[in-house]
Amino acid sequence: MLGGYKKGEHFMERKLPKDFYWGGSVSSFQTEGHRNEGGKGLCVYDVRPMNPEFSDWNDAIDEYTRYDEDIALMKGMGFNFYRFSICWSRIIPNGTLDEPVNEEGVKFYSDLIDKLLAAGIEPMITLVHFDMPYHLVKEYNGFASRYVVDCFERYAKVCIERFGDRVKHWMSFNEQNLHSMMLRVSNAEVIPEGVSYPKHLYQVNHNVMMAHCKAVRALRQMQPDAKFCGMGAITNIYAYENSPENNFFATKGYNLLNGFLVDTFAQGKYPDYWNAYLENRGWMPTFEEGDEELLKYTVDYIAFSYYRSNTVKTGEFDYERPAHECVNEKQIKNPHCEANEWDWEIDPVGFRWTLNDLHHRTGLPVFVLENGIGWREDMSQEEVDQMLAEGRTIEDDYRISYHRDHIKEMENAIFEDGVDCLGYITWGPIDILASMCNMDKRYGFVYVNRTNKDLRDMKRIPKKSYQWIKKAFESNGTDLD
Repeated sequence: MLGGYKKGEHFMERKLPKDFYWGGSVSSFQTEGHRNEGGKGLCVYDVRPMNPEFSDWNDAIDEYTRYDEDIALMKGMGFNFYRFSICWSRIIPNGTLDEPVNEEGVKFYSDLIDKLLAAGIEPMITLVHFDMPYHLVKEYNGFASRYVVDCFERYAKVCIERFGDRVKHWMSFNEQNLHSMMLRVSNAEVIPEGVSYPKHLYQVNHNVMMAHCKAVRALRQMQPDAKFCGMGAITNIYAYENSPENNFFATKGYNLLNGFLVDTFAQGKYPDYWNAYLENRGWMPTFEEGDEELLKYTVDYIAFSYYRSNTVKTGEFDYERPAHECVNEKQIKNPHCEANEWDWEIDPVGFRWTLNDLHHRTGLPVFVLENGIGWREDMSQEEVDQMLAEGRTIEDDYRISYHRDHIKEMENAIFEDGVDCLGYITWGPIDILASMCNMDKRYGFVYVNRTNKDLRDMKRIPKKSYQWIKKAFESNGTDLD
């Protein structure tokens, strides 16, 4: 149990264990840049059309050459944990079963791991953060193909073989429940003729689950001392009206968008409510021989991202559209929560609710792998120069408030509710391009001097929140003032 009981007293000491994790998470395509270097093959993000108002992925924040500087910044913030994703096409350029491994790509990540460990920072590998070698997208329609599932298994084994002696925390897919909501993240957007969109979507989701389970099996066989998690993008859902119908719709929506994933991770089978939902609509995926046995490869803990909560009016789950569309059309602003510019509602109590749900429904430890708030922090180069000349920095009190409130509610979940939580990991601790390639939406405690259209010098500038998060992390969550 986390914390502990003081001898002779009847209350739990509000003290996190010494090995509690604090740190940051990123993806390869949002950070690395240098897409044509190091023997890397063509990735789907290299060719995917972008919003012309935003940027592209060519340069990102130049992490490929700046890891030494950024690891020093992480250490300065008190990090003891860093989760990053590997670019599949840096390791196996076309992603196929029989091509040689790109040793230059292996060396890049191996050196990164060694540098993190030397700084006292535990590395965690995400095998796929929505990306994929473009060859597998163009020729096989991504995870619509079971051949690509096998290619992923080979890629996972290569990574475990090369890095598993030093990396003890692993995960397969970032925010895996999103594969049940959008074909883009599975790189399987071509719907076969004669197959409905929901049928295809849920088949692809099953294929992704099989890929995940094959990676878990590989780790169990190759590095049995390491841990493998399952991760979802968890958004709790409130009922807007206090009616039985609205509460039931919200609960069922939460289960069909979130709960099914963590239940499968923990139980080694799809939950009954998930099977019933799909079978009643003719959307149950086709199982290949051995799939039911693969599902039994359960995880060591449940990891998740949490940014916001959602609120819905009463609706119905019809027989034409997938579950997320039925939920999304009933979404409504929560009058009790403030929101950022992108209408993501700020709800630290919902964070506590989510920690409770994930732990108590599965009986497994939970791990917060992404939390943070996106905020616009536009500055011209002249404004940056003037700020630095005057010894000022970005006064991001909104970010400090967000993290303070969420850490407090996490600690309430741990000490008041009995949740077993392994750590608190922030998203994009050094500014990165947001998921739609928009530099305007910044999450970091460190400002990166670039915009969507102007790369500038990419200078790293600690914000006010840098010193606050350093204090919070180095005090192991006790100093949050």
